[in-house]
Amino acid sequence: MNQALLDKIEAEQFRKNKANFNVGDSVRVHTKVVEGDKERIQVFAGVVIGRRGRGLNETFTVRRISYGEGVERVFPLHSPRVEKIEVERRGDVRRAKLTYLRKRLGKGATLVKEKEEKPQAAAKA
Repeated sequence: MNQALLDKIEAEQFRKNKANFNVGDSVRVHTKVVEGDKERIQVFAGVVIGRRGRGLNETFTVRRISYGEGVERVFPLHSPRVEKIEVERRGDVRRAKLTYLRKRLGKGATLVKEKEEKPQAAAKA
């Protein structure tokens, strides 16, 4: 099939509000859950431990500790089921994938160094 035609079809499916987050950030992912004829929003909060894919196939993995057990969930970035993605805090990491967090226990499993924001006014002066 013609690649230009595929690109045009995919362009309609992309998320309108660009999610601006990276690996190491703590996020809250609001997902639509359909139960019978009812629909509700469910929030999954945790640390982004990886992103993969390109274009419409891009996904990200969020990990959190729930009742002492590690829970990971993979979300498609451009899915219509993902309502919104809120960044709670920015993380400063030196890896593309944070799989080493799986081996950690307690507070060390969620602890990612917080990124220090640079003041905008001082940078321009």
